[in-house]
Amino acid sequence: MANLSLDEITAKYLDVLSEIGNIGAGNATSAIANMLGMKVDMSVPHVELLQVEKIGSLLGSEEDIVVGILLGVQVDIDGSMMFLMDLPSAHRLVAKMMMQDVSDVDLESAEFTEMEQSAIQEIGNIIAGAYLNALSQLTNLTLTPTVPYLSIDMAASILSVPAIMFGMQGDQALLIKTDMGDDDGGINGFFILMPENDSYVKILSALGVPV
Repeated sequence: MANLSLDEITAKYLDVLSEIGNIGAGNATSAIANMLGMKVDMSVPHVELLQVEKIGSLLGSEEDIVVGILLGVQVDIDGSMMFLMDLPSAHRLVAKMMMQDVSDVDLESAEFTEMEQSAIQEIGNIIAGAYLNALSQLTNLTLTPTVPYLSIDMAASILSVPAIMFGMQGDQALLIKTDMGDDDGGINGFFILMPENDSYVKILSALGVPV
């Protein structure tokens, strides 16, 4: 099976990957809504391949503190995925999950209790599981997430993890940006899917796309 460089992914391949991103993000949003027992609206996800070093600019300043959940993806494909949120989004999700009044929470605080950090990791588990389940159903591939790693740090520091990983394989990532929200405010989320190069071939081939 041929290896496929990210630089060789054409518009045709990107259309297919974008559809995967749309379905995966929709599944993740539904999972969050079910977990919280409420309606969550989702904008149409914006999907693109972009330079890893440019991801930070989409989050605002690279010195802004963000919440990142990183998981490995294993079994039939290898790689990683990351879910990034700004601080207000993370606090809103945690408050909803812990049945707190969002208006009583300091949305700009970078401090999270141990219980709140556990809640964020559980959110990451649910989001990753829903996303990978959607991809698995589409491709009939077995995809399993590893235990999530939580980081609350400057965007540049968190993004150095995929940057280092991609330093060995390429310099682009598949980024899926989606906005979720309810009456208490929006939740801005970024999915970053980072399959290894041969895993792109497996995904596209499983979908019947010649590569």
